[in-house]
Amino acid sequence: MDALSETLRVVRLVGAIFIQARFTAPWCYQSPHADTAAPLLEPGADRVVIFHLIAEGECFVEMEGLPATRLVAGDVIVFPQGDAHRMTSAVGLPPPTGARLDEVLARRPRQLSYGGGGATTRVICGYLACDAPLARLLLGGLPSLLKVNVRGSNAGAWLESSLRYALAEARSPRPGGAGVLAKLAEVLFIEVLRLYVSEQSAGRTGWLAGVGDRIVGTALKELHQQPAHAWSLDELARAAGTSRSVLAERFQHLVGTSPMQYLTQWRMLLAANLLRRSNAPLTRIACDVGYQTDTAFSRAFRREFGAPPAAWRRRQSVGAQTA
Repeated sequence: MDALSETLRVVRLVGAIFIQARFTAPWCYQSPHADTAAPLLEPGADRVVIFHLIAEGECFVEMEGLPATRLVAGDVIVFPQGDAHRMTSAVGLPPPTGARLDEVLARRPRQLSYGGGGATTRVICGYLACDAPLARLLLGGLPSLLKVNVRGSNAGAWLESSLRYALAEARSPRPGGAGVLAKLAEVLFIEVLRLYVSEQSAGRTGWLAGVGDRIVGTALKELHQQPAHAWSLDELARAAGTSRSVLAERFQHLVGTSPMQYLTQWRMLLAANLLRRSNAPLTRIACDVGYQTDTAFSRAFRREFGAPPAAWRRRQSVGAQTA
């Protein structure tokens, strides 16, 4: 299993579609910073990543300090750093004065429809909530704005038709529609990440760039498949089919850390996941993620999360009960 699949398998992701919008030109809609939107969308989440799928028509997205980006049907745009942004039918329109996000979310169904009566653009707005360490792993090194077109992928047509069906079902009295939408939001986000990895271009860095690299991607796959193994740089380099110096340099350049430091970070993510989702004793969790003693495990965990494993687990349990 590749590193992206393994990461998505073991970590906690929560997705949802939160607005279905129909705009007619001229129109403009302001989306707040993710830190502002998070308490409204997914209370208690460490991080919320907002994305939009252009289902029909075209529009532009504007962000402070960046040129406007044109979007067409099939485009999905993601804001990895959570920046505030403006969706608009034309560049330079005045700031919108429409309903605030909390007002839109209070509606059932959560639909938004307004504009000047011209050309129609339909937008499906979704989000993915994840833990802060996972956000740093998946999104580190990504640009402020990430755009891919899903209609060029094998899954694109299926995803779009499934979303249209699920959105219609969510408005019906039959139960389960919201749950289907949540799963489709997660699948759409994962497909965006997969497309981004497959469309690598020169100069990209970050974890996803590493996943798509022949040498670093192989090393990541090995570390993710066998996190408890007592890896050395020499052994990992042999598995990746390169020298230790090439692996160390390329890994540092793309991922931003050394292979051994990355292994520790991945082990701590796995440990946090096990602490949150199971009642397994600390000794067993330490062994499962590659530590021979509780003391060494506790020390590493505290460096990463700011608290020893037992205290962190209790805090997570209390938070879940009060959420």
